Amino acid sequence: MRRIADAALADPTLNVQYALTRPTGPELAQCELTHLEREPIDIDAAMQQHEVYLQILRDLSVNVIELPRLPEHPDAVFVEDTVLALDEVAVLLRPGAVSRLGEVASVAAALRPHRELVEIAAPATIDGGDLIVLDRTILVGATSRTDPLGAQALDAAVGPFGYRVQTVPVTGCLHLKTAATAVDSETLVAFSPWVDLSAVDAKIIEVDPSEPEGANVVEIDGTLITDVRATATADLLSDHGYPIIATEVSEFAKAEGALTCKSVLFNS
Repeated sequence: MRRIADAALADPTLNVQYALTRPTGPELAQCELTHLEREPIDIDAAMQQHEVYLQILRDLSVNVIELPRLPEHPDAVFVEDTVLALDEVAVLLRPGAVSRLGEVASVAAALRPHRELVEIAAPATIDGGDLIVLDRTILVGATSRTDPLGAQALDAAVGPFGYRVQTVPVTGCLHLKTAATAVDSETLVAFSPWVDLSAVDAKIIEVDPSEPEGANVVEIDGTLITDVRATATADLLSDHGYPIIATEVSEFAKAEGALTCKSVLFNS
């Protein structure tokens, strides 16, 4: 990893992609839940699923940065909710669940060498799972974790860098990215019963109606990492020309998590 990073410093045109991640453990069983009933989580299976996900990232030439585990924070593996990493700046977020506020400091320390940092201040709340970047527009899901003050604070933070914020209604699920994710800079894959994208200037690919979990994908240089349970949606995305890598995320789904939740992707 060090040799790649050094090469990027020597040649500014060489882009290196990083993924900030965090391991989990037995604490995951005590995760926050909003829309689901609690059910047993197989921790060993969850840890194995996470390791497979990290290996997929590595196989796609992403440099994985693993933060220390936080046993006192059950949701800490869902590192995406703590920060929005743009090319110009990293916005430290203020998660809507009070139990998660202690996760942000270690994320800030890890990103400080890579980005200018700005911070969302109290009383605003905003989760990274409610944010989708489409070119210079940042979609913000209006959910129980992200309030209007959070959207306003984000707009103030990213406006100087040429971004605009657009709020979209979300119902029936935890986060915007539960209902939709970007597959490229102008296209979303979405489960429309959970999100109103009618005012969004983007192409929309509807998931198979029986597979809402198919709306959460991770895009790496044109390849999509998908939930292995969403087979029909994966076939649909493949028909649209996207290479697919399917992986297990079932144990994290019991914690209202998904693929995107488990990493923060950013470029050198």
